Amino acid sequence: MKLVFNYTLFAILSTLANIVSQDVSINIYAGAYSVYLSMIVGTAVGLVVKYVLDKKFIFRFQVRDVAHDSQTFVLYTIMGVVTTVIFWGFELGFDHVFGSKEMRYVGAVLGLAIGYFIKYQLDKRFVFVVREAA
Repeated sequence: MKLVFNYTLFAILSTLANIVSQDVSINIYAGAYSVYLSMIVGTAVGLVVKYVLDKKFIFRFQVRDVAHDSQTFVLYTIMGVVTTVIFWGFELGFDHVFGSKEMRYVGAVLGLAIGYFIKYQLDKRFVFVVREAA
């Protein structure tokens, strides 16, 4: 139960980091393609926050060195591609249907929640596993 609580808490923190980053980005630049740019910025910030929290507190994963940490982060990012498509689909869908910043963020939160559930399963099976050093 503690794992579920912590994972949910970290998903919420990462989601907040994502949404706040998007909002800051769109306030800095509100021109052409600003929504897409803000989504990329938010995704990058949320990804790094979630990786650090998951690695340390959820999976208690120990990296051997910088190269191993980099490889693990790349694999973590690859596993996040599918979940990012879900998240962006919800965010853009809500933006298209409702046409407001607030509803776009509601779509983002829903997409992130679904994505994080799937991402945990992928990370547990493929990312944060002990492998023999090459």
